[in-house]
Amino acid sequence: MERSVASLLKLYNPSDPLEKAWTIPSPWYFDAGIARLEQESVFANTWQVAGRVDQLQNKGDFFTADLAGEPIVVARGDDGVLRAFYNVCRHHAAAVVTEAQGCAKNFRCPYHGWTYGNDGALKGMVEFEGVCDFDRAKNGLVPIAVDTWENFVFVNLNGKARSLREFLGKVPELVAPLQLTGKLKFFDRRVYTLQCNWKVYVDNYLDGGYHVPHAHKGLSSVIEYTSYTIENFERSCLQSSPLSSGSKSKKDVAATRQGRAFYLWIYPNFMLNAYEGVMDTNLVIPLAVDKCAVVFDYYFSDVSAKAARKNAASVKVSEKVQEEDEAICDSVQRGLGSRAYVAGRLSVRREAGEHLFHRLLHADMTSALGHSASAG
Repeated sequence: MERSVASLLKLYNPSDPLEKAWTIPSPWYFDAGIARLEQESVFANTWQVAGRVDQLQNKGDFFTADLAGEPIVVARGDDGVLRAFYNVCRHHAAAVVTEAQGCAKNFRCPYHGWTYGNDGALKGMVEFEGVCDFDRAKNGLVPIAVDTWENFVFVNLNGKARSLREFLGKVPELVAPLQLTGKLKFFDRRVYTLQCNWKVYVDNYLDGGYHVPHAHKGLSSVIEYTSYTIENFERSCLQSSPLSSGSKSKKDVAATRQGRAFYLWIYPNFMLNAYEGVMDTNLVIPLAVDKCAVVFDYYFSDVSAKAARKNAASVKVSEKVQEEDEAICDSVQRGLGSRAYVAGRLSVRREAGEHLFHRLLHADMTSALGHSASAG
């Protein structure tokens, strides 16, 4: 028997303290209604990472992306201003920009040839003479809120959303000592497709290192597990641990994972993982109720040809960890569908971040459902 979204939300009690809390219930990882509500109340209502500032250094630079089911384009205009738009032609709704990224003074829709400037203004329409009551100035690409922090370009589909700075809260202060923009440069990107709900991946990330000794033998060989810390903020969680190597450490891991591990999650789906001279970011994108993509961007303090071999070795270490996480997450997704499981308890020592994530999800979805009901 199908349950309503409202009844599924009521299966979770966000007021339970961590020592009494359960995870969100398994139907949240399968239900199509929950997935639709997440798109509207979470992904379309929060600041989302769409790309990198280094992709938009010059006038005319642009990239395209998808957010909450919406096609978008982000561009730096000829005036140097950064803007974001729905990548939807105002004529008959085709995607105006079909390339993943590039540089252009104008965007020409491939359907009927309507042309827009890189500032979103409608420049020209083919064979449109004689059309009455048409205001070209009001038919440019529809704008979207856009802002930047460090090397990350954020967009927000909610025109009434609070500013990016307010949304980030303590995050800039936490990250400032790493001097990301000054010390690290983009190196490469990998995209992984997992057969699990996007929340399974986030849960795995936020378990406070709980799974590391069991699932990541290489990483575990350098992480000082007993000194691992977890600290929650309004919409973020910082996990951190000293790193050390010895005779039992995996050599490839020890060579590329030094200093202190800095694992920062920003609600709902962005992660930043930094070590000494090394960083990768993870963006988790839902593709279906049981499928997600994880975009890894790799950064290093030295991206010269001389450092290429060392950087490639570091990426290989990350890929090994990701393979291990893929196997775990895909297994969890299958288990969540079992009649033997509905919800589980949380470790007080390790899973405070997961508890925060679940409560934020519940708050956003119940708020949106309440607004929808009152509007109806």
